[in-house]
Amino acid sequence: MHWGHGWGMGWAMLWWWAFWLLVVVAATWLLLKRSGRPDGESPESILKRRYARGEIDRQEYEQRLSDLRK
Repeated sequence: MHWGHGWGMGWAMLWWWAFWLLVVVAATWLLLKRSGRPDGESPESILKRRYARGEIDRQEYEQRLSDLRK
């Protein structure tokens, strides 16, 4: 009698699925991290750039800057 003879294949499949799950999670994390702020730019510098481009007015710039610094 061979007790537990078939369990080796079950564990191998479990580790295989765990490996691929880890690969998918890591790839998703990298994509989300890279799609965020460009070059690790700070929120204040993004706000300054938007103000300089004229996308927001002075009042909105000052309000958002105040909110960021809280």
